[in-house]
Amino acid sequence: MDPRAQSSAAPAPAPRLLAALCAIARLATDDDASGRAAGVALTQTVRALGADSGCLLLLNPDTNRLELEAQHGLPDAAGPHGFEIGQGLPGWVALHGTPLLTPDVAAEPRYRQLRDGVRCQMCAPLLNAEQVLGVLVLDHDTAGGFGPDALADLLVLADETARVLRRLWQLDRLQGKARQLETLITIGRSLVGKLEPQELFDALARDAAQMLGSRAAALFLHHPAAGTVQCVALNATAAIVPPAGEIPADACLVGVTLRTCRQTEFGDVQSPEFHGLADVPDDPGLRSVLVTPLIYENDVLGALAVFSDRVHRFDNDAKRLSAALAGLGAVALQNTRLYARVFQSEETLRKNEQLTTLGLLAAEIAHEIRNPLTVLKLLHGGLGLDFAPDDPRHTDMRVIGEKLDQLEAIVLRVLQFAKAPASDLHSRWSLLDIVNDTLLLVRLKLAQSKITLQFDPPARAPVVEGHKGQLQQVLLNLLLNSTQAMPDGGTITLRLATERHPEGPRAVLDVADTGGGIAPALRDRIFDSFLSTRPDGTGLGLAIARRIMLSHHGDIQLVTTGPQGTTLRLSLPLKS
Repeated sequence: MDPRAQSSAAPAPAPRLLAALCAIARLATDDDASGRAAGVALTQTVRALGADSGCLLLLNPDTNRLELEAQHGLPDAAGPHGFEIGQGLPGWVALHGTPLLTPDVAAEPRYRQLRDGVRCQMCAPLLNAEQVLGVLVLDHDTAGGFGPDALADLLVLADETARVLRRLWQLDRLQGKARQLETLITIGRSLVGKLEPQELFDALARDAAQMLGSRAAALFLHHPAAGTVQCVALNATAAIVPPAGEIPADACLVGVTLRTCRQTEFGDVQSPEFHGLADVPDDPGLRSVLVTPLIYENDVLGALAVFSDRVHRFDNDAKRLSAALAGLGAVALQNTRLYARVFQSEETLRKNEQLTTLGLLAAEIAHEIRNPLTVLKLLHGGLGLDFAPDDPRHTDMRVIGEKLDQLEAIVLRVLQFAKAPASDLHSRWSLLDIVNDTLLLVRLKLAQSKITLQFDPPARAPVVEGHKGQLQQVLLNLLLNSTQAMPDGGTITLRLATERHPEGPRAVLDVADTGGGIAPALRDRIFDSFLSTRPDGTGLGLAIARRIMLSHHGDIQLVTTGPQGTTLRLSLPLKS
């Protein structure tokens, strides 16, 4: 170093240095400083130290390269502003993490020119503990324009700049996480409401691609019995053909994740070792991929694959976000499967209701046939017709008697088949348990119909005597009727209590909905057979419900109905 150049380098006046430090420090509390902090810090540093030009370079962890974040006094046409680690004076400072002062760049072979006329350059690392975040570079047009004191001042400003940038990055990261959390909550609510499987698959792939800013996101379902996976949804920023058909799990990319039940990251799916994998979409723009399993109660339901458009490592935030989305997707997928089972159960219940209806109708018909049949038998036996054995009418009378006996036996069998077993009919049950079990059957149906249930169980559960299945059928019929009366959603309110009655204490269960009510012309006939206002209705539900309640020495009544809703009341004798 030239002693004359060293002596000509005057330190920055203390007030100017202090003003620059204050201006940089204030950025840490400025809500709008995130995008301009680097430029402000560089401008303050250039002015405080009397530099002719300068730049602030930040280290890109993906490319491991110093990239220009802000510049002052450099020409726009100076070419690409950036340095490899170890390249040029800034690259050397980033590699070693130590400051460097070059009084005369003409004598320094490592110097790389970005502007004509630069004679002196000094660089200081931006450090976070021992980690290099970037480099602050100042230029002077005079050889020896900077001295050791100027370098010391640059270190002070570089430290403050690093601290401010680090804090702003942390703030941006926290704000980003807060936004992600809000988005996750919104997505979670949306996914849980998806009842159609394909609608759920498309939404999950779309949300993953948007939240992670990826080029594409694909959802694969796992078929463990067949040992295959299938791409059921693909969302991409460009037109990409999704993988077709079922793919053997042991010969595809997501198979590794399905076997290990852990997130798997692949650096570059365009590498030769990934060619030919059927689950990788045919798009040269897809590079790195993160695959996350969808796990529900230790069962691997599938995998969520997120593809980037460049080779890079997914950070912990991206992995946690992908895992959260996969977790929500697994719960929502299981939810859709449960809904499918509920709909199947509802169909089974309706078939059982039809069978019950058929049985009751058969019993009624048999009962009505039995009375005239008894009269026929009595009249036939009292005719006293005694024909000779060789008279054909003797055989006719015998056949008529046998057929009457046969008809009576058929009627008796029908009546005995339709009759509930005595052991079931006379069992004692907690009416609260019957209500809770029935609500368990329809809980998903109510949620799918956007119906809110209000039920405050009593402190003491009333006990009744009867057939549990038949009582559940009555309550289920009322709940399904209320659901159909509220196609756009509403509220069903249950009230279970006990009341005094002239014939003894009774358990009372009110079922109230917020539907449009029953038409006035039908209110007196709702318990008649074959009365229905629905095209697909049989008109037997309430009629059967009343017969069941009467057979249990109880009753069902219409309490109120109108535009605000309908209330039906079930009552049964209490058993101590």
